[in-house]
Amino acid sequence: QENEIKLLTAEIERLKNFGCLGVSPSLEGLRDENAKLKYRLNFLRKSLQEERSKTAKSMININSCLQEIFGAAIQAAYPDLENPPLVVTPSQQPKFGDYQCNSAMGITQILLKTKEQKVSPREIAEKITKNIPANECIEKVEIAGPGFINVHLRKDFVSKQLSSLLMNGVQPPAVGKRKKVVVDFSSPNIAKEMHVGHLRSTIIGESMSRLFEFAGYDVLRLNHLGDWGTQFGMLIAHLQDKFPDYLTVSPPIGDLQAFYKESKRRFDTEEEFKKRAYQCVVLLQSKNPDFIKAWQLICDVSRKEFQKIYNCLDITLVERGESFYHEMMKDIVKEFEDKGFVQVDDGRKIVFVPGFPVPLTIMKSDGGYTYDTSDLAALKHRLHEEKADTLIYVVDSGQSVHLQTVFAAGQMVGWYDPKVTRVAHAAFGVVLGEDKKKFKTRSGDTVRLIDLLEEGLKRAMDKLKDKERDKVLTAEELKAAQTSVAFGCIKYADLSHNRLNDYIFSFDKMLDDRGNTAAYLLYAFTRIRAIARLANIDEQMLRKAAREEVLILDHEKEWKLGKCILRFPEILQKILEDLLLHTLCDYLYELATTFTEFYDSCYCVEKDRQSGE
Repeated sequence: QENEIKLLTAEIERLKNFGCLGVSPSLEGLRDENAKLKYRLNFLRKSLQEERSKTAKSMININSCLQEIFGAAIQAAYPDLENPPLVVTPSQQPKFGDYQCNSAMGITQILLKTKEQKVSPREIAEKITKNIPANECIEKVEIAGPGFINVHLRKDFVSKQLSSLLMNGVQPPAVGKRKKVVVDFSSPNIAKEMHVGHLRSTIIGESMSRLFEFAGYDVLRLNHLGDWGTQFGMLIAHLQDKFPDYLTVSPPIGDLQAFYKESKRRFDTEEEFKKRAYQCVVLLQSKNPDFIKAWQLICDVSRKEFQKIYNCLDITLVERGESFYHEMMKDIVKEFEDKGFVQVDDGRKIVFVPGFPVPLTIMKSDGGYTYDTSDLAALKHRLHEEKADTLIYVVDSGQSVHLQTVFAAGQMVGWYDPKVTRVAHAAFGVVLGEDKKKFKTRSGDTVRLIDLLEEGLKRAMDKLKDKERDKVLTAEELKAAQTSVAFGCIKYADLSHNRLNDYIFSFDKMLDDRGNTAAYLLYAFTRIRAIARLANIDEQMLRKAAREEVLILDHEKEWKLGKCILRFPEILQKILEDLLLHTLCDYLYELATTFTEFYDSCYCVEKDRQSGE
């Protein structure tokens, strides 16, 4: 934008002096051209100004600033090195300063390999420090051990950032224009109940969506429901037998799970029923209105059950099941055929993707489509119709090879370039019981999600009554506390573990108010709110103080807390890149404990012994 402004300004000057393109155009034409250029110039200036004022209010990523500073120092010290390693991390101990630059060791290896020069890391570290450009954030640097560069931040710099944060609120660093992110998560199957396996996808997917929204992206949350396929044949056939007047009287299917099991039992044992079930599938796929009605009835019963869970966990999703892509599938098969990627095997149409042993089956021998076809159709629709810049699939690790094959097929056929568009599988492990085996009920069944949430509510209420909160809270407040604790603890227990690992589900650990749990964070947050309430200071007063006074960070615990608060943009950037949300949980826990340390050493509020004020 700055370059274009310079060019436009020069162009306007040139037009003033005629000689445009070596001809003498009419004065009218010149005025026209001049007006257009001036309009574009004003537009650019305005948009640059808005971008700058947004950036001025945003929190600064201190780690990125230090990387820029050390990047420039390394460039000046070793101008011939291509892509030298740039490693800046927060220091683990205060005696080593606030941050460390550990690039010297890597540069030693590169010099030895590429130039056969043997230089000690300490010598390299000294050369880097001599070339550090003037900046506003570094107080001093020290070289420690074999070549670590310890960085001490300037207190006035940290103080200024904290004051700016108070005045402008928590503004994440700008991510440029509103890019579009599509997150595919939850995705239960119609006619089957949501179980504990869906819990992880739902919680992680919603949290990732909120993360991208917070960072300024335009987010579309998609629920890729299993709402199409051969299982509907047996369900519709069973519906016709059990509720023959389903077209006029809404069938009272109370327990869809039992209904599904009954139809499955008949499908497996009654040959005549099985034949009818297959006929029902054909009629459904040919869009027979009576069969579409039956299908919609079954989907609606499921939807209501899913919605109860989404309401509990505060989840918002746009439903876009497999049926949505049904009409697009024949075009997908044709596109792969036209480009010469299809082989016929035993009547099936298959596609081999280089680097993947198992081919995709895009059409069965009976002419039906598969999950592979619907997943390819969904991928293309999200890339070309939704125009997503980033696509994230929050699906369990077991689907990893399948999804990577689908993504690679999309690249092979030319739908997207991974250098431009990010398509990622955010995989997660399974939920285990406390016996470290797959989480099941005593009878060996899968745990129903609704039962799990109800159990959480019961245990949260028991915990609140143990603490005698029922004696001080109104019935309404107690209910709000119960849902906050129950659902907060279930979500946080999942998010605070690395999603790639399996995790052990334990109500006792979740509801413990010690350690890195939601119960502890809720307690720490409540305590902070209580201090603000006692001190009788509102946000306006804090903002006024931030504008008019300098924040002095004298006490070591104040200094520690100030730096910890300002690490938030670094954490945000990291989790936007690697999608590992437990890093944010670890940071929040550190922030809460750092605040507690500060509070224990530096009183925020003191009571006057005489007046009690």
